[in-house]
Amino acid sequence: MTTQSNTSGSRSEVERLRERPNAQVLVVGGGINGIGTFRDLALQGVDVVLVERNDFVSGASAASSHMIHGGVRYLENGEFRLVKESVTERNGLLKIAPHYVKPLQTTIPIFSTFSGILAAPLRFLTHKQGKPKERGAFLIKTGLTIYDAFSRDGGTVPRHQFHGRKKSLQTQPELNPGIKYTATYFDASVHDPERLALDVLADGLAAGPHARAVNYVEAIGVRDGGVLVRDRETGVEFSIVADVVVNASGPWTDLTNQALGEPTEYMGGTKGSHIVLDNPELLAACQGREMFFENNDGRIVLIYPLKGKVMVGTTDLEADMSERAVCTDEEIDYFIELVSHVFPQIPVTRSQIVYTFSGVRPLPHHDDTQPGFVSRDYRIVPGTIPGLGTTQVLSLVGGKWTTFRALSEHLANETLQALDLERTVSTAGLAIGGGAGFPATPTAERDWIARYGADVGTERASQLLHRYGTKATYVIDAIAGYDGDDVPLTAAPEFSRAEIEYLVRTEHVVHLLDVFLRRTSLAFTGSISGSLVREIGEIAAAALGWSPNRRTEEEDAVIADLADAHRVHLESEDGSEAAALR
Repeated sequence: MTTQSNTSGSRSEVERLRERPNAQVLVVGGGINGIGTFRDLALQGVDVVLVERNDFVSGASAASSHMIHGGVRYLENGEFRLVKESVTERNGLLKIAPHYVKPLQTTIPIFSTFSGILAAPLRFLTHKQGKPKERGAFLIKTGLTIYDAFSRDGGTVPRHQFHGRKKSLQTQPELNPGIKYTATYFDASVHDPERLALDVLADGLAAGPHARAVNYVEAIGVRDGGVLVRDRETGVEFSIVADVVVNASGPWTDLTNQALGEPTEYMGGTKGSHIVLDNPELLAACQGREMFFENNDGRIVLIYPLKGKVMVGTTDLEADMSERAVCTDEEIDYFIELVSHVFPQIPVTRSQIVYTFSGVRPLPHHDDTQPGFVSRDYRIVPGTIPGLGTTQVLSLVGGKWTTFRALSEHLANETLQALDLERTVSTAGLAIGGGAGFPATPTAERDWIARYGADVGTERASQLLHRYGTKATYVIDAIAGYDGDDVPLTAAPEFSRAEIEYLVRTEHVVHLLDVFLRRTSLAFTGSISGSLVREIGEIAAAALGWSPNRRTEEEDAVIADLADAHRVHLESEDGSEAAALR
């Protein structure tokens, strides 16, 4: 396993890049599509560098609805190619990333026969823009039948089922009694998208020293025939010379091109927000299935049981790229109202919100098209940048989690063509990270747990297997070699000190916030307290060599970011703000 140390004052991976600031390919952007392209090129033996201005997978990729889906609603736009690719990739990810991608039973509540709550998957029949008309059971049934045809793959997912009011209410009695039907089909979930992306990144780095990736390094211009980058931690600037530059900046693609001296107007992203609720009654009412439907304003919304909580989303609003995307009061009111429409007897209040998050989708420029109808497909735009000589620039426009492997393959193919190289390795069917050798049957799982439980106990081995896939063996080895007593965290006993130290030392952690938002799900599940911030802050400070002042700054930054961007206001046992505990 390839790891990178990250000690105070020594950004070793950045130093190695400064020592050899050239490559065949420079990928700008460390979201899932940039990381996927990096992995694909690294597996071909290409000398490739990835730079990300913030933490890896911290932008649009960190604001997903945690779904790997074929896109049933894309049928209404007539986007057959995208639907076909999406269901193919969904089925593929169930096989190559089974540790993080799981089948997701999805139910659509329907309130009429001919004009229900879900917009028809057959919108392509009219090809009209603008706000949709409500659709009912007939068109939903037709759309899901077509969707099943796209989804066939040796029984990877079952076909959809349609039920009338009586049976629907027998199955889920808390549903709105005004429903006439429910339609249930299967897509897939990705419970830990950030961790899946980190696995993809690790696969690329493991290909060899020709693959290098750094976070908190931003592309800011052109100098000396290369892309000028700045280490945001030290302020050091240097140029990276490459034969091909891949701009995978997501919603910020135009801003990256502008910084490099070639303004573009490719992007027109929309903002999507989510809230996470601690509502056991709502969790039970979902019965493990996602509720997916179209609200009467045309927005696709979902109620999704996840990690013992319930996620509700999403909005689809015009985005202002000059401002940070945050969930607003109006969006929260909207979410609470839509839950009451589906489960009218279950009270939902703001006090039950444990986390909120927002992001901007990397959608193409869309003029007057309603945000919900903008194509989710992607394209690759070749170009050049003044000052970079013959260097070719490939700008990625669009892309989504479900299709990241296929998109990365397409982008890598165009890059290889520009380099006059042939593909040597296919990523189709190639296991990702901890999905390699992941137990496929209950018997195999029991055998795996029994084998590794000898070191940490069977309960702990099971927990780590489901958290990291088969890469849990690295965590188990770290626990065995830990210099000290590996005890559960006092404020989060589902994690241990050795486990957190392992994540900090090996997974490119630069700031304490990286641990809470992307290396673990502690923020998402509302599990953070002031004491936990200090407890993990102490572990991170020791592992990374932070001074007492730096540790205090990092802990304060976690508390401030959770409040400003995620509406999480940490409190002490006496109810005072955690920030005041100092």
